[in-house]
Amino acid sequence: MSDIKAIEKEQTSSDGSRAIIRFRMSDVVIMLIVGLLCLTCVLPFWHVAVKSISSNAMVASNSVFLWPRELSLAAYRQIVQDGELLHSMWFSLWITVLFTALGMLACTCAAYPLSRKRLRGRAVLTFLLMVPMYFSAGTLPTYLLYYKLKLIDNFWVLILPLIYSAYNMMIMKNFFLTTIPDELEESASLDGATNFQILFKIMLPLSKPILATLSLFYAVGRWNAYSDNMYFTTKENLKMAQYKLYQMVLNSSDTIDLVGETTVAKSSPAVLQAASIMVVTIPILIIYPFVQKYFVKGTMVGAVKG
Repeated sequence: MSDIKAIEKEQTSSDGSRAIIRFRMSDVVIMLIVGLLCLTCVLPFWHVAVKSISSNAMVASNSVFLWPRELSLAAYRQIVQDGELLHSMWFSLWITVLFTALGMLACTCAAYPLSRKRLRGRAVLTFLLMVPMYFSAGTLPTYLLYYKLKLIDNFWVLILPLIYSAYNMMIMKNFFLTTIPDELEESASLDGATNFQILFKIMLPLSKPILATLSLFYAVGRWNAYSDNMYFTTKENLKMAQYKLYQMVLNSSDTIDLVGETTVAKSSPAVLQAASIMVVTIPILIIYPFVQKYFVKGTMVGAVKG
């Protein structure tokens, strides 16, 4: 009889039900804290989404909180009809794709040689490539440099200066060092494979998690950035979505038209801002779930080890 109870006890502990039995008050507190932290992230976004589909009058009177009031898609129609933000969206998408591709190319070309022990002087080269992560010349010298290179008011100023990231390079370098054994490279070299063949046929196919992670880093960083767009470009056709949104928020004013005895919001800037934020944010929300598993795995393996 005692043997049967011992077996049942082992079964309950092996299938995970034992954790439910030992559920304590501390677990409840932790869950509440995590839930509150989640709400601090979700509620602001939900509030913006609700404002974007509410009427101008309800938003202007501060009557919109967690649920839409007088459902309206006028702000989204205005964005589509205006065309400027949509142009900025397409321009941002094109710049982000090109920036991510070139950034990953630069990152890979730096990380792979530095991860090989047979490279002489790799410690010195790593140190030199890590310097930009800690020191920069500042905005004014950077502007003068871009001016002499004829990058001001050129779309390449949004791509070339930032394609190399010391942080991303170090993550990829650590991934190559800790995950892919040297024996694979040695066996490929004995079979006559060149460095490029080893990189493209062995290293990169085995590095999908870190490639997805760093691609997400590059894409989100470029998509959300607007300071370089503000400092180094003046042409309207070079304005990216985030900079366009920044200008809309900066230049907005809560002006109101009075029509007879009824107060009517004049295309309420608050509603237009909320709709613009949703339009700019939705692409990232659509893409992120598909790369989340690679994001977590690549970050843990590439950044924690080594």
